[in-house]
Order: sequence, then structure tokens, then C-alpha cells
Amino acid sequence: MTRIRTIIMGAAGRDFHNFNTYYRDNDRYEVVAFTATQIPNIEGRKYPAELAGSLYPNGIEIHAESELPELIRKLNVDEVVFAYSDVPYDYVMHRSAMVNALGADFKLIGTKATQVESVKPVVGICAVRTGSGKSQTTRRVSSILRGLGYKVAAIRHPMPYGDLVKQKVQRFADYSDLDLHECTIEEREEYEPHLDNGVIVYAGVDYEAILREAEKEVDIVLWDGGNNDFPFYKTDLLITVADPLRPGHESSYYPGEVNVRMADIIVINKVDTAKPEDVIAVRENIHGLNPGALVIEAASPIYVDEPDAIRGKRVLVVEDGPTLTHGGMKIGAGWVAARRFGAAEIVDPRPFAVGTIADTYRKYPNTGSILPAMGYGEQQVRDLEKTINSADVDMVIIGTPIDLTRVMKINKPSQRVRYELEEIGKPTLADILEKKFGTKK
Repeated sequence: MTRIRTIIMGAAGRDFHNFNTYYRDNDRYEVVAFTATQIPNIEGRKYPAELAGSLYPNGIEIHAESELPELIRKLNVDEVVFAYSDVPYDYVMHRSAMVNALGADFKLIGTKATQVESVKPVVGICAVRTGSGKSQTTRRVSSILRGLGYKVAAIRHPMPYGDLVKQKVQRFADYSDLDLHECTIEEREEYEPHLDNGVIVYAGVDYEAILREAEKEVDIVLWDGGNNDFPFYKTDLLITVADPLRPGHESSYYPGEVNVRMADIIVINKVDTAKPEDVIAVRENIHGLNPGALVIEAASPIYVDEPDAIRGKRVLVVEDGPTLTHGGMKIGAGWVAARRFGAAEIVDPRPFAVGTIADTYRKYPNTGSILPAMGYGEQQVRDLEKTINSADVDMVIIGTPIDLTRVMKINKPSQRVRYELEEIGKPTLADILEKKFGTKK
């Protein structure tokens, strides 16, 4: 039998999971390459033989997505699988057109072939777009379940940017584990807030192996989604977070609409900062896609330690990187805090940007006058540090979820912005989770 020659398009996340669950031991297919985009410096390496299984004793090459047309021709490719997230529909279909024009099939793989089943209950938290509020929603859910007496762990969508063999299964119980696994800023942004709340975090590359480890020590698994990808696990309860600051994206971005259609509960977040007509538009769109879902409205109020210290200051605002870049947001919690607490000026960081940070602004020119906390490697962390320290400002407002001073030295005063989810009205997430799971006996 001639094997179907396949390329998987990805960004070091869904692509590896699709391979592990559907292609790794499937002798009908031969995966001849991965391509990579969105994340800096993840191409030019291999998916290692140690993880690729017996059909791939030499591993699988990872190329830049820009090489895809050449790869299709050179490797005589039959099929291309699109396997990354947070992209508009026209982006997906333009790539489909290019692949089809070169003679190959274009494929999207759904939940049936890729979702792993757990022996423990799974609560999934996903979103329509990056930056909608998954993280604070997951923290809220974990707090409620722990209050009901359950032990939980958050299993985070993959961010394997280093040694993939070492990152096969990662467990984070305290800050020393972040250093042990040489976590990037992007990883720390997702893990630190859970650790602050006493919740263990799992992540890595092989998500069935990760799940089996987590099941040994918890009562309930929390799937903490990344971007707007759909869960890697079969869920007993799926919560999708929608963002009224980007109305219409719930039905125009892949695969966020999948999460809307599958959801048991949809949280419309940020209703305190969105226009009322946009909240209504999102609610109507949700009803059209999934009329059976229970819709909850929520806010994510912000907190700083010393709000008076911001008043009258010229400030540099640092926000979560992916939310600003492929998430496309123009503002975040840091920007809101600067305005709310009376900053005299939000200073444009672009004149001070160096190295890979300057490259980020060139790649994402609409990011604007906010500094994305990019830190996918040591050089980028140092470039971010130099950019911050070179800025002619009185204060740095840190809207990213981590304490940046853990990974760099900042030479000027700073204020951290924190935010948590608060539901508005009834039923609350607590009401729903207690009804679903009860109190642990």
C-alpha cells in the first residue's frame, strides 16, 4: 500500500498533537514534514525520533511555512493538514487555495480523531480569540472546584519551544520548576498565576502521557486552552469565553467558532469595558451558532498595588505578547490601568525597540503604542529588557500576568496590573459547577 504523503502545518502545538493522536502509528500515512509559523525560531529543527514512533526512526523535519509550496513539489505531497489556531477564515482558505493549486488535498482534522478520553472528569476552558479571558476564567473555575473539596490540576495547551524530548511531560508545582524547565516568558504568563493559587500545572508535547500523569493526583482535570484552539481532551463541561471588544470574531476566526458551537457555557467577558451594542451583537451571534448554550456575562476588573503612583506619570505599558501580536488586540489591562489611574502619557515604545522586539513591530505593525512582552528565548528576553530600560518614561505598567522582575532587571519604578473574572448576575459559574459535580464527600 502506498502511504499518503502528508505535511502538517502548525505552530508547535496542535500540529504535534494531531500527529501524536492520529498519524504517529498510522501506517496509511507518511508525514514528510511539519511547517511552522506564528512563533519565532521554531522551524529548522526536528520532531524527534524519540517522540515520533517506530514509523519515523529519523524524526521529522520542521520547516518555515514560507517553504510550503516548494516542499509540496519537492516531496511529492498528497495532503496538507492545517493545524494551528487564531486565524481568520480568509487566511485559512487562501492557504487551502495555494495547496489545492499545487495538486494536494487540504485538510482540517476534528475532535473525533484527536480528543483523548480521561478516566477523570474534565472541565475545558477555551475561547473565540486569544486574549478573551481564558486564564482568569480557568483560575475562577479552579478556585470554585477547590472550594468544593476537589483537587485539580490545570493542563495547559502546549508551548514546546525548547528541547521537545525534555518537554514531553512537564509538571510545575512551584517557581523552581519554571527555572528547571527553562520556561519562556510566554510559558510563565500561563503557569505563574496558577502556581500563585496553589494549582499544579502540566504541559509539554505528548498530551496523552501528560493526562495519564495528571490523573494520578487529581479529582478533576482542567483543560486550559491556548489561542482559540479546541480541547485536546473529551470534556464533561466545556466553557468558551467570548470577547465583545472584538464582536463578530466568534463566527469568523478558526477554530474559535468550533468552541462556540461545542460549548455548554459561554462567558461573555469584559462587559464592563465593551460597548453595550457590541455585547448584544455577540450574544445574538452566539444564539445563532449555539442556541442551547447557557450564556453568562462577566467582567475582569483590574487591580494595582498603588494606583496613586500612576497619576501624572509618563508610562510605558507592557502587555501579554500573543494577545497583541496574532491576537490583534490594540489594548490590554495595562493600557486600561494607565488611563483609569490618571497617567499623563502612554509613551510609544517603538523608538526604543531593539533586536527581536523591533522585528516583532515590523511583523505586526498594528501593535501600536504598547510593548508586547515577547520572550520566546533568552535573546528576546534580553531585547525586551533593553527596550524597557531604554524607554524615556517615569514608570512601567506591567499588564502581562507575570512578575517580569523575576526574569529581568527593570531600572525604573513599575506597577503590576492584576485581573480576575467576576460573573454578573445568576447563575454563576459556582452555581453551575456545584450542580454538575456536587461537593466532594
